[in-house]
Amino acid sequence: MKKLSVKTIVAIGIGAALFFVLGRFVAIPSPVPNTNISIQYGLLAFIAAVFGPIAGALAGLIGHFFIDFSYGWGVWWSWVIASAVFGCLMGIVTLKLKIDEGEFGVKGIITFNIGQAIAHVVAWVVVAPVLDILMFQEPANKVFLQGVTGAIINIITTAIVGTLVCLAYSKAIPKKGSLKEEN
Repeated sequence: MKKLSVKTIVAIGIGAALFFVLGRFVAIPSPVPNTNISIQYGLLAFIAAVFGPIAGALAGLIGHFFIDFSYGWGVWWSWVIASAVFGCLMGIVTLKLKIDEGEFGVKGIITFNIGQAIAHVVAWVVVAPVLDILMFQEPANKVFLQGVTGAIINIITTAIVGTLVCLAYSKAIPKKGSLKEEN
């Protein structure tokens, strides 16, 4: 098994901390109970795209755990796991993107956004509701409404925030051959 680099471990820690801060303090309640409009999934998608599926999964898992823990109602493991699934899937979908090499053009943006939409649907319309039913005996109609609402909101916010962060990061990376040695 490939070891995690120090860079990836640091990215997991920073990603989890930022995920927590954005999810805890920048969340806007939606009309559906216990479902917020949040921007942290755009950041998580970026972390996963640049550092891979393990970083994405762990940043989502740890960050969401601390969001739930900080509210004091207990950890809602079904949604914590769904955040980890989203991060992992984003890391897998974006493995071939070269955002960290300064390449994130139209093809990359399309791949990123199709991938994040699919990953959100899997996480919030499948994983979270099914685990809510199995783990907490929640009513199916309630959890699937929450899941569909969460998926739609997260797809939109990730398309905006995630795409912008990836674009900004890729533009900040010097292109290969762009640096010349001076005499």
